[in-house]
Amino acid sequence: MTTNDNAAETAATDPTDDRMPARPRPPAKTFGQQVWSLLKELVFVLVGAIIVSSLLRAFVGQMFIIPSQSMESTLLIGDRVVVQKLTDFHRGDVVVFQDPGGWLSDDEPAADATPLDRVLEFVGVPTASTPGHLIKRVIGLPGDRVICCDSQDRITVNGQSLDERSYLFTASDGTQNAPSELRFEVVVPRDRIFVMGDHRDLSADSRCHLNDVSIDQGRGQVAFPPIDLVVGPAFAVVSPLDRAARMRRPATFDTIPAPSEPAPAEAVIKPEGVTC
Repeated sequence: MTTNDNAAETAATDPTDDRMPARPRPPAKTFGQQVWSLLKELVFVLVGAIIVSSLLRAFVGQMFIIPSQSMESTLLIGDRVVVQKLTDFHRGDVVVFQDPGGWLSDDEPAADATPLDRVLEFVGVPTASTPGHLIKRVIGLPGDRVICCDSQDRITVNGQSLDERSYLFTASDGTQNAPSELRFEVVVPRDRIFVMGDHRDLSADSRCHLNDVSIDQGRGQVAFPPIDLVVGPAFAVVSPLDRAARMRRPATFDTIPAPSEPAPAEAVIKPEGVTC
């Protein structure tokens, strides 16, 4: 027997030999196991994306589909807008708010939601059935006196006339909506706002609810959406792509003075019974 043979025999029988035998290779995964592993990874990624999307939707921003003609031509039916939730709004901003009571029957058609619609809405992707919200332009804040109209048929806020020509709906023949055919004078109550659509002839906005009666509010109070029902100001149109644009506050609102008196607990509405 050779020296090498003796060494091999000793290594095989010596219990003090610390050399480990080679580990067997794991068996290769079958095609089915590879597919299952991929599916599990996709599920983890999808769940993570849903969680992130839901957090963004709850605290940062949300997308909405424009359901009606009331904001033409600023916003068209089917436009998708992103609303900021962490940003304060001001006079002149376009805001999304929850129905303060009885508005949607006048302004927003909503289809029945399918299970897919509910899933998409949960993760922040709106569908045509997204219910319960409206979008209008803020004209008056708490305490503001909003009047239609001055001698040149312009809306005034705290005595300052608004130049609304940059956003009021204009027909194809060049005819522009009047600021309002309805004459009124209101003082916006505490913690509420006064809103109007840009297509004034087709917008069932605050003006059209000044004589509404509700169970838990005085006559006409439902015309002023509570601030705590405002989701936030619309930041941009993101779809369709050919209409994608940043939304900006018209300069005419920059010079509106502050109200001269504190906001009343209930709105002041003149003349009594005024409505669209």
